Amino acid sequence: MNNAPAILRTLVIYAVIVPLALFIGYLLANPMDTSSFVQAGVLGLVLVFPLLLRWHQPLLILSWNLNVSIFFLPGRPDAWLLMAAVSLGISLVQRALGGGKLISVPQVTWSLIFLIGVVLFTAKMTGWGLRVYGSEVYGGKRYIYLLGGIMAYFALSARRIPPERATLYVGLFCLAGLTGFITDLTPIMTGPLEYIYLVFRPSPTALAPVGIDAGPMRFSGAWYVSFAIFSFMLAKYGLRGIFLSGKSWRWVVFSFAPVYLLLGGYRGYVMLFAIMLALQFYLEGMHRTKLLPIFAFIGISMAVLLISLAPHLPGQYQRALAFLPLDINPQVRQEAEGTLDWRVDMWKALLPQVPQYLMLGKGYALSANDFQLLAGYDAAIRSVGNFAENQIMALSGTYHNGPLSVLLTFGIWGAMAFIWFLAAGIWVIYRNYRYGDPALQRVNLFLLVAFTSRIIYFLLIFGALDIDMLNFGGWLGLSVALNNGVCRPAPEPARETSKFQAFGGVRSHLQPTFRRP
Repeated sequence: MNNAPAILRTLVIYAVIVPLALFIGYLLANPMDTSSFVQAGVLGLVLVFPLLLRWHQPLLILSWNLNVSIFFLPGRPDAWLLMAAVSLGISLVQRALGGGKLISVPQVTWSLIFLIGVVLFTAKMTGWGLRVYGSEVYGGKRYIYLLGGIMAYFALSARRIPPERATLYVGLFCLAGLTGFITDLTPIMTGPLEYIYLVFRPSPTALAPVGIDAGPMRFSGAWYVSFAIFSFMLAKYGLRGIFLSGKSWRWVVFSFAPVYLLLGGYRGYVMLFAIMLALQFYLEGMHRTKLLPIFAFIGISMAVLLISLAPHLPGQYQRALAFLPLDINPQVRQEAEGTLDWRVDMWKALLPQVPQYLMLGKGYALSANDFQLLAGYDAAIRSVGNFAENQIMALSGTYHNGPLSVLLTFGIWGAMAFIWFLAAGIWVIYRNYRYGDPALQRVNLFLLVAFTSRIIYFLLIFGALDIDMLNFGGWLGLSVALNNGVCRPAPEPARETSKFQAFGGVRSHLQPTFRRP
């Protein structure tokens, strides 16, 4: 006998699926049309919305360090930016419908609200435009990424991460950076395979022309891959678990990270690794263990090997180690020192401009005329290239310096808001490390190391506020979500006080006395 309800249900499903498939096929008739991608993307978002309701927080964490761009949206934003907006929106709607209380850390929240106010006021006064929408003012994308980094922090810290899933979520956060390996395959991913870079961003250094005077080809994705391995192993095992567990595969994999990092040729990231290792080593108390002489011996041995092998290392390795007094290729050293010289010259030229922008920063706005000066057909900038303040990086607001990226862009008010945020972040992460769940102590220690190291790197080596806000917000938001806010010291157990002690040891006439019969 026929099952009438099942047949009716099947007919209804086909009545929905078939027209939907025809509609999607119509949208993709012209696959390279941007509007088709946008419409198909919106439709796909509607279809996966039930999954987003359940898994928006882990998807946000996964997208944080994922090297994926939403290619069908104008401007090709990164995946984390879209997921941050979606996740925060879902959390706010669920809260409005009575879906539980959101985590609140007022010390951080008010500092970020102040920073948002400074950013919006500066954008209003200096100009806000998105070239992708036909504006004649550039720089709007940098405002979006800065505000997006703040929004991502609120999205990540809105809901608690279950303690039993801490390792999984930290793994999603860190190991998503392994996708950086795909960016370095740009030279060999040709033909039909090159369409993969509609989703994954290609490596700009791998695409750079190589000639007689060009430096070694650098792999920009090496930083993401090495930092993914480096950070996850420190968060999961710590230095003690890596080197004292008796499992040799741990220190072998861990040692692979800095070796692979050198392929990028980035001196700053080598310094960041060294800062993180030193802080982790100290905070774990390993300077008071037998590992101190062992590490000292390994360090001295590596220094001797570097001195003897430096001239024979690949060009990328030599460039990454060019800040050390080693005998390396003169051409590589000249190229590396040249990049430092123009930065120092630019900083010297820009420092006198700081008082001019203390009350109102210059913002990120860049007019069409300035853009033509930078990258136009005539490239008039070449004729004034002798002036450091007229360099392309200086005029575009890319100062390669953390403090300047705050002071010149948003003035003293932006600096006050940012310092407030960093101080509040250190306070929150330290208390979570000091008073948090013992099961999360290793993760909390690493988060303290990562956040502190990033501050040192931002202030002394390299920084850009619009980019680094995502890094600061990620480590801090992860700490807040894992520890359900800010941890506090456990209250001391109350002591029972006898009536005799309460009256200072003097027996009161109010205290009853008992006599034996």
